[in-house]
Amino acid sequence: MQLSDFDFDLPEDRIATRPAVPRSSARLLVATGDAITDGVVTDLVDWLRPGDRLVLNDTRVIPARLTGWRERDSAQGQTRARIEITLLEPRADGSWAALVKPLKRLRDGETVVFSDGLSARMTGREDGQGLFRFNLAGPDFDAALEAAGAMPLPPYIAAKRQADARDKSDYQTVWADRTGAVAAPTASLHFDTALLDALSARGVDFTRVTLHVGAGTFLPVKVDDVTTHKMHGEWGEVTPRAADEIAATQAAGGRIIPVGTTALRLIETAARDTGAIAPWRGVTDIFIYPGFEFRVTDALMTNFHLPRSTLMMLVSALVGRDRVMRIYDHAIARGYRFFSYGDASLLIP
Repeated sequence: MQLSDFDFDLPEDRIATRPAVPRSSARLLVATGDAITDGVVTDLVDWLRPGDRLVLNDTRVIPARLTGWRERDSAQGQTRARIEITLLEPRADGSWAALVKPLKRLRDGETVVFSDGLSARMTGREDGQGLFRFNLAGPDFDAALEAAGAMPLPPYIAAKRQADARDKSDYQTVWADRTGAVAAPTASLHFDTALLDALSARGVDFTRVTLHVGAGTFLPVKVDDVTTHKMHGEWGEVTPRAADEIAATQAAGGRIIPVGTTALRLIETAARDTGAIAPWRGVTDIFIYPGFEFRVTDALMTNFHLPRSTLMMLVSALVGRDRVMRIYDHAIARGYRFFSYGDASLLIP
């Protein structure tokens, strides 16, 4: 199984830099059997059945991108350098791992000032990342980060424009609850309160799980033999209540439909040990590619993914690689918008 098997040509103008407004007005491609139907996200009410259960990732994205200044005394006087960091994950000792631009300008032990109240000292470096200890912790840190930080937009959007105030709401789900992600579960961005209410009235049920999406979700696959690729780890939890709800729906004959690949990866992780959904908590690095045996997932709502990405491999595992390529050819020909702020698909094996 080669990386080139999951490649396709995408015109540059298909990459969305802003979401549809309102959220639920985005286009929806529905693939069921050999049929492909074009619609909009609000059509989910017609495609889902009473007794179906949507699994929602309730992670909350932090405004993880910070811009500040490093000040250093030199023989020529005090010099300033602009430093940008993107927080990746907190460490057990209270420090944070972060991407740094430019890392070479910063020495271990130096402090970067982001605002009047927020600063961080770089305590070391590891695997091309900086390790930082902030001057604040707990709620004080959260409040200062909210004020000073920007949303960590994916690289393919950040290369086209700066994050702004709109992104603090656009790049967050309406049910976001548990803080910890540095990337959004983007299929979930299509839901608004009106759509959730309509689905509930239809008899569709909802279960919340948590997977804190990491920046590793954007890392490219660098091996030709995709089966040798190593996934990044992400923290997640399926609570006993969530596991019970999913199991009850399965027993009643309803379909389990994760919204997004993050929710799918988590519930399939939680079913690995016993073959059935069970409470689970920890770090998952599950890698789903063709040949994978799905134990919980009956269908998937997801956006359109990057060529040669692990997410292309995941959707190929669910509905078949050839079928995915036909779906993507159709989406490109019909002008669907791609990636995090783009349109959606409902894939039914």
